[in-house]
Amino acid sequence: MDAAVNNIIGLLVKSSPDAQMIGKTIAVSRFPLTLGRSGGTCDQCLEDPRVSRQHLEISLVDGAPVCRDMGSTHGVLLNGGKLEGSRPLAGGDVILIGGTQLLVVLNAAVPTSGPAAPAAASGAATPAPKASAGDRNDSLLSRFYADDAQAFKQMVNDEILSRLKQSTGIAGSRVKDAEFRDKVTAMLDTVIEERWYQAPHDIERDALRQLLLYDLLSFGPITPYLEDPSVNEIMVNGPDRVFVERKGRLEETRCRFSCNAHVMTVIQRIVEPLGRRVDESSPRVDARLPDGSRVNAIISPIAIDGPSITIRKFSKERFKGEDLLKFGSLTPGMLQFLREVVRSRQNVIVSGGTGSGKTTLLNVLSHSIPLDERIVTIEDSAELQLNHRNLVRLESRPPNLEGKGEVTIRDLVINSLRMRPDRIIVGECRSREAFDMLQAMNTGHDGSLTTVHANTPRDALLRLENMVMMAGFDLPVVAIREQVASAVDIIVQQTRMVDGGRRITQISEVTGREGDVITMQDIFFFKQTGLSRYEDNKIRVEGYYEATGNIPAFVEEMKRTGDLNIDLSIFKASREESLRV
Repeated sequence: MDAAVNNIIGLLVKSSPDAQMIGKTIAVSRFPLTLGRSGGTCDQCLEDPRVSRQHLEISLVDGAPVCRDMGSTHGVLLNGGKLEGSRPLAGGDVILIGGTQLLVVLNAAVPTSGPAAPAAASGAATPAPKASAGDRNDSLLSRFYADDAQAFKQMVNDEILSRLKQSTGIAGSRVKDAEFRDKVTAMLDTVIEERWYQAPHDIERDALRQLLLYDLLSFGPITPYLEDPSVNEIMVNGPDRVFVERKGRLEETRCRFSCNAHVMTVIQRIVEPLGRRVDESSPRVDARLPDGSRVNAIISPIAIDGPSITIRKFSKERFKGEDLLKFGSLTPGMLQFLREVVRSRQNVIVSGGTGSGKTTLLNVLSHSIPLDERIVTIEDSAELQLNHRNLVRLESRPPNLEGKGEVTIRDLVINSLRMRPDRIIVGECRSREAFDMLQAMNTGHDGSLTTVHANTPRDALLRLENMVMMAGFDLPVVAIREQVASAVDIIVQQTRMVDGGRRITQISEVTGREGDVITMQDIFFFKQTGLSRYEDNKIRVEGYYEATGNIPAFVEEMKRTGDLNIDLSIFKASREESLRV
């Protein structure tokens, strides 16, 4: 007998629910081997109504196994494609006959003589070999986003949605309902069981089930990255380009959406519970996830290459000042000073670029607010995580389909003045609300905090000036600058460095006004001295923090009244006492 004859074994992997459930191997010891429904004319009988009397033949051609359709009624699928003519077989190939799936395994030890061995029961089907621990995740992701796997996922997903609509109707808001989630999970298991014979042979069932649950009950393919604490930001640039940020560095993922509609489904699932909308008439939206993570979505016709999602994640654990020390974001002296700034009710502006850590720093500063004070927070999307009992959180609202019902940040700032706040915290001043924020700071609401987008403390003052002009009041520049100089006490500059680290690079005091110029003095600053490389050519910023020797006016005043809680030595201008990072 030719050695090649000993080289093939067909493993029956799965049979559909309405066909015979067979978990056994077909050892081949002679060729040709015919499979069909007739035991009298075929070597291997398959009790399946969709199998023809003579359905498939496996033979040897030049010592290699080859299969051909014997003119069956329903045809043969080889690796998901219809079998036309004769095709050679390779290890791992999947043959679908009716509802019965065969996995081809080569180089197997099988009998070398005698008639075709009868099918011997072997219990459950033999699983495909698993990838090694080192490359398992990458190989799984690569396989799951292949075309045939995506097609199978879509088929199962459509089947479940169809059944849900027939039984209960489906609403995105119901995905939080435990009973509904249990029903969807049970239905998914049923559909997978019914359709598994159509699944690509080399995908893992449990992992596929999890991906489908992400699509049905969570936020689709990006869900694992939302749950990954090492990921800080997620960027979807259309259905087939998904990037994440880890430790300040961007990397492209293997994650894929099936199409633009798939991305839109995730966007709608995010915004609908918040009462927000995104469509062609309103193609961009700001929203938040249940954990407070910030979401921006923008769609066609503005987004040319497909819907885009940007998610800025927030840590499930609230950062404290000690965490910023570990990150090298500031020195112990700077932290001590900022805590005293908040406690002593100084008005603070946190300035910085996008993704520089302004909101995180605002959260940390808020921890120093005494618990017996009443706080009102005002944001576009609620992100601040304050641990206070006497807290009111307000969130702006966009207009509805009729263009009515809009509630702006400025409206909320004005309303907050009637709520007896001790502190007003505005997540970000970006427009006309800056005028009302400065008014509040100047009319008895000391200790207020907000953020602005700016590259330096001086730029932050100019931004405030420009935003006040946007309010529509015909005020002279001198009057605006007088108001800014009177309202703002401290500006903290937050910067995202080239190595991905976030650092406080400047703490400045607004000291007043001389003529038309608002005067300032630096209290602390970070001096970058260079860059170093380590581990796979990664970059690290080298530098030091330094105090300038300037002591803020409020510190001198508190020292005179005996209410100072910091050591004045932190202001000593000495580089030796600086923290090197």
